[in-house]
Amino acid sequence: MKKIIQLLLQLYKRKMFNKKFIIENIKTLIYALIIAVIIRSIFIQPFYIPSSSMEPNLLVGDRLFVTKYSYGYSKHSFPFSPPIFKNRIFFNEPKRGDVIVFKTPADNRTDYIKRLVGLPGDNIQFIESNLYINNNEILKSKIAETDIIYCGNKTINVFTFEEKLPNGKLHKTVYLRDFTFQNSDIFTVPEDHYFFLGDNRDCSKDSRFLTSVGYVHQNNLVGKAQFIFFSSDRSVGSFFKFWKWNESIRFDRFFKNII
Repeated sequence: MKKIIQLLLQLYKRKMFNKKFIIENIKTLIYALIIAVIIRSIFIQPFYIPSSSMEPNLLVGDRLFVTKYSYGYSKHSFPFSPPIFKNRIFFNEPKRGDVIVFKTPADNRTDYIKRLVGLPGDNIQFIESNLYINNNEILKSKIAETDIIYCGNKTINVFTFEEKLPNGKLHKTVYLRDFTFQNSDIFTVPEDHYFFLGDNRDCSKDSRFLTSVGYVHQNNLVGKAQFIFFSSDRSVGSFFKFWKWNESIRFDRFFKNII
C-alpha cells in the first residue's frame, strides 16, 4: 500500500495525475462513445448469428455488418429504442429476398435475422411443402440430395434447393429429407408489414408463427445484412484458444457477401 501511495505522489509531481489530466481523459472517452453511437445508429452495426435458422447461408458464429440507412430510420435504429420517431423517416422499401435484421413484434426488443419473402398485400401459403406467393408456386431446383446441417445443437439431413423469388432473386434453402413443413393456411400480409422466412425452413421460428413472430411492421426493421466480416466455429474451440484457430476460424467466409 505504501508503494502505491508513493507512486501516486510521483505521478502527481510529474503533473501526470492531476485534475486536468483526468478531465481530458473523461472527455476523450465521452467523445469516443458519442462517435460510436452515431456510427452504430446511422451507418453500420455488427451482428452475431446465434442460431441455425438461416443455414446454409448464415452459420452460427458468423459476424456480419448491417447497414442502418438501407430502409431509413425508426426508434429501433438507436440503442434501447428510444421513442424519438413515431414512424419511420427516409423510408426506402425493402426488396423481396433481402436478408434483414428486425425487432421481433412479440417484445420489440429481440433481434431476428430472416429473409423477406412477403410484401404488403401478398398471400403466402405452403402447399405440399412448396412455397406459393399470390397463388404462384415459387420455383426451386434441387442442388444436393443429401446435406447435413445444424438445427440447434443437432444435425439434420436435408435436401438443398436453389429458390427463385418473383423478382428473380436466387438463394439457397434447405428442407428436411424425412419430414418437412407440408401445408399451411393462407397468410395475408397486412399494410405496412412484411413476411419473413428462415432459409432453414424446418428449423426456423419466423412469420409462420403468428404469436411469436408473425407479420413484421416496417418500423421494426433494423437494417439490411450486407457481408460477413468474421466467422468462427465455437464448437471446435474458443477464440482465445489460438492454437485451434486453423480449425475454428472459418477464413473462407471472411468478407462474404450475403445474398
